[in-house]
Amino acid sequence: MKIEMAKRIDQIPPYLFAEIDRKKEEMKRKGMDLIDLGIGDPDLPTPKPIIERLKKGAEDPRNHRYPSYEGMIEFRTAIAQWYERRFGVKLDPIKEVLSLIGSKEGIAHIPLAFVNPGDYVLVPSPGYPVYRVSTLFAGGIPYFLPLRKENGFLPNFSDIPKRIVGKTKLLFINYPNNPTSAIAERPFFEEVVEFAQRYEIIVCHDAAYSEIAFDGYRPISFMEIKGAKEVGIEFHSLSKTFNMTGWRIGFAVGHPEIISGLGRVKTNIDSGLFQAIQEAGIEAFSHFETPLLETIQIYQNRRDVMVQGLREIGLEVEPPKATFYLWIQVPKGYTSAQFATLLLEQAGIVTTPGNGFGEAGEGYIRMALTVDESRLKEAIERLRRIQF
Repeated sequence: MKIEMAKRIDQIPPYLFAEIDRKKEEMKRKGMDLIDLGIGDPDLPTPKPIIERLKKGAEDPRNHRYPSYEGMIEFRTAIAQWYERRFGVKLDPIKEVLSLIGSKEGIAHIPLAFVNPGDYVLVPSPGYPVYRVSTLFAGGIPYFLPLRKENGFLPNFSDIPKRIVGKTKLLFINYPNNPTSAIAERPFFEEVVEFAQRYEIIVCHDAAYSEIAFDGYRPISFMEIKGAKEVGIEFHSLSKTFNMTGWRIGFAVGHPEIISGLGRVKTNIDSGLFQAIQEAGIEAFSHFETPLLETIQIYQNRRDVMVQGLREIGLEVEPPKATFYLWIQVPKGYTSAQFATLLLEQAGIVTTPGNGFGEAGEGYIRMALTVDESRLKEAIERLRRIQF
């Protein structure tokens, strides 16, 4: 029997990090000791009180049944209270907060609620690959907004043709940004609100890195901007904030009708988030102030070690104000993929080629600061021995 994939699958390239994993395994089989700076997966542990709350919740038989689709009201209330403390934003936990099985899940599903076949979705390039893939799954057409160094890695909305804008349903933005580590300030978000209002476009802001920032910098929420809640939704995650990537817990906040639309998709696809994990989330938001200062100091030290070392070697990199990523220009004469391959094969250093995040990422590689400082120093020493 011949097995044929659906046409939508043919449109989608292999998931970037799955390809990186394949190459890593190949090098491991050859006996290479790898320093993995490829995937943004925190190596720091989840705070112990959060783990203890999970254990307690897992032993409660009430949590062994189906959870609510929207999330426990206690969890959503804890989120609303955190938003007010952290950003000064008031949210109705019933209508304006929705639990997610990680923010990736919500980002993947939201186009299914609002995008019809043939509609356009504005997608940053470079950007998190799921923005593009979720658009394709919904039958939408991604229109890529190049993020360029000369523009602070912010999209230029005036460059979008009017024929595209008129058929656009969603806009994805993400600040602090993955992969470029760029930040956005209030004037940019105000421009986004004005643009969305003018053309009736739903804004989807991915704020997964709002609590990973350095040198006293405090990223703002899109929801802080006047009019933002009328046009958009903000995705958040406990993954980076509390070192909980494997727990798969996130949430969305914003316009009640947008939240409701995403919720309608979810009720037909999943059965909600395990309540013991939600109880751990309540512990996180109720008993910890964000950002976690010890975590931030560790990442900041790692950033400083790598930026200094990379610059001494002759690579161009700006010290990021936020995220745990370095966005590094590749040397002349190399493509992103060629340079990433060189580092892997000759130094055992795993990085992510910038073009894997979109065409406009060509000319860069991304490094994640998710290994300890001693390994980062070793990575610099290995890089010094490579000719490029």
